[in-house]
Amino acid sequence: MIKLLVTGCAGFIGYHLCHKLLAGELEVIGIDNLNDYYDVELKQARLQRLNRHHNFTYYQLDIHNRQGLNALFESYHISRVVNLAAQAGVRYSIENPQAYIDGNIVGFSNLLESCRKAQVQHLTYASSSSVYGLNPKIPFSTHDRVDHPISLYAATKKSNELMAHSYSHLYDIPTTGLRFFTVYGPWGRPDMAYFLFADKIMKGEPIQVFNHGKMKRDFTYIDDIVEGIVQVMNNPPKPNPDWDGNPSTSSAPYRIYNIGNNQSVELLSFIEVLEDALGKKAIKEMLPMQPGDVPETYADIDDLVRAVGFKPGISIEEGVALFAEWYKWYYNN
Repeated sequence: MIKLLVTGCAGFIGYHLCHKLLAGELEVIGIDNLNDYYDVELKQARLQRLNRHHNFTYYQLDIHNRQGLNALFESYHISRVVNLAAQAGVRYSIENPQAYIDGNIVGFSNLLESCRKAQVQHLTYASSSSVYGLNPKIPFSTHDRVDHPISLYAATKKSNELMAHSYSHLYDIPTTGLRFFTVYGPWGRPDMAYFLFADKIMKGEPIQVFNHGKMKRDFTYIDDIVEGIVQVMNNPPKPNPDWDGNPSTSSAPYRIYNIGNNQSVELLSFIEVLEDALGKKAIKEMLPMQPGDVPETYADIDDLVRAVGFKPGISIEEGVALFAEWYKWYYNN
């Protein structure tokens, strides 16, 4: 039986990934530090559902804990790793930069070292569309250079890609970075805009709409993200013998992919779909752009489609309806 380590298993994406994987013939070891960046009870509710599976083992562990991580790898013959543990949030990184250095830089370096010692078959890890920063080209392509991040969160995710490449090059560890684009859906993160909108709308409170609603995002439903992860983790990268400097690949076993819905939706349009799904209108407070934000995200997913034959396809209307149904159930609205 393949043994897979999923870090950040009590998080939004980690929970959904584990839920899908546990339905197959995999032994999943999940770790999470259960930090209080957002509602710990929501994380524990996700874990409670995962613990129903006989092939799931959970440890409360932070990847910043080097000794604990090494001990875990020594206890299990882990063959694949999916790293979803990170300090998330663009705006929070402006106020609490040290949390991002500890979790996203030091923690990721600890994980790379454990993967090297264990000689894992494949490390798949979460990057972010935030790495594109001031990139003026739309849609965002993994062939573009990403040298101008505008938040420390984005800088740490770009650093993860660089660190992974060095380990792929030096130690022949297959690594794949996935740049996620605005993930939403049931069991989501309460700090995300769509979740905050739902909460305020249902309470009859004003929602804060930044950049006067003119921002555009490539909203990607959670099931599409998870399917993309599964397809990629089962296809470890090989060295590219014809590498020509393209930053998404390498002469080492290293790849970068975008996972997005391959369309850009204006924020006001998304809010209208959410209002329809919740059956209630929003009170909008129009505000200027916030520090660390970009006006638009839009994923070029051609490389992902060519590599694994997968293209996200869940519409905004379908995905938002599923989120709204869960939200009303979970919060008894």
